[in-house]
Amino acid sequence: MGKKVLFFGDVGIDDAIALVYARLTEDINIIGIVADYGNVSKKETTRNVRFLLKRSGKEYIKVYGGAEKPMTGEIPTYYLDIHGPFGLGPIDPGLKLENLENFYEVIKLIEQYKDELIIVNTGRLTSLATLFILYEDLMKTVNSYYIMGGAFLYPGNVTPIAEANFHGDPIAANIVMKYAKGAYIFPLNVTQNAIVTPAMANYIHSKGKTDLVKPLLDYYYFNFYQKQVPGIKGSPVHDAVTLMAVIRSDLFKFYQSAVVIDSTGVARGQSIADFRVTNTPEKFDGREQQHIAIGLDYEGFYKDFMSIMTGEKF
Repeated sequence: MGKKVLFFGDVGIDDAIALVYARLTEDINIIGIVADYGNVSKKETTRNVRFLLKRSGKEYIKVYGGAEKPMTGEIPTYYLDIHGPFGLGPIDPGLKLENLENFYEVIKLIEQYKDELIIVNTGRLTSLATLFILYEDLMKTVNSYYIMGGAFLYPGNVTPIAEANFHGDPIAANIVMKYAKGAYIFPLNVTQNAIVTPAMANYIHSKGKTDLVKPLLDYYYFNFYQKQVPGIKGSPVHDAVTLMAVIRSDLFKFYQSAVVIDSTGVARGQSIADFRVTNTPEKFDGREQQHIAIGLDYEGFYKDFMSIMTGEKF
């Protein structure tokens, strides 16, 4: 049945690509999805998740309504110019918006699976941080955490130093970095290099395993990345490569350090770790050490992504 994953996302184009990847591999079993604000509003994320599950015949997967606003108390900024008017590029989900307020039910799922449960968070960390605040002992029973966020010694994508997920709710990101034990963090350092070119998307489409990848990634590339990131050859699938790591951690090089997220002024959302060569690394108030991805085997990523999406061996 594959590894059991509880997915937190703000679906979004790259979140959608991640869920398509999960559907096409037997090695990942999505057992629940928490729909959060982020790329779009919580209501729109919920609708997009329902649309994707309906399209894949997996409407039995439980959907939980997550956070609507960050712990900063601010009104969220959405990115419809990047992800399209509904969050799925040119695709209209064609479903009614609904207000899903059942987040408390996720506790039962965590209690049910405990040591075999893997949490993958590809959006803002507000909902996940809330669980650490309310249920710290229960969260210690989770097997592992895979988190897309941050930029370590690397440019940000919403400010010169900050990545969108950590910037959107730096308070929540800092809570998760403090209390999650040995989490795997996938910052822009590696996710920005997980490129899917238009030629790759065309080939995937021609094989007929999914008809979503091409319209989603064509929109992502031609409407945003090609214009905003000069010289980039395709779309980075930030969230898909994070989910892929659940079964392909061998594709990454990791560095261990405690992590702090700044929440003030121009440094808001900056992810800080100790990269010094020293026998006395900074422990940042004694918090847990995390596994920070700092390298990606692109050839391995390419072969795995194309193999899963086409059903052919690359």
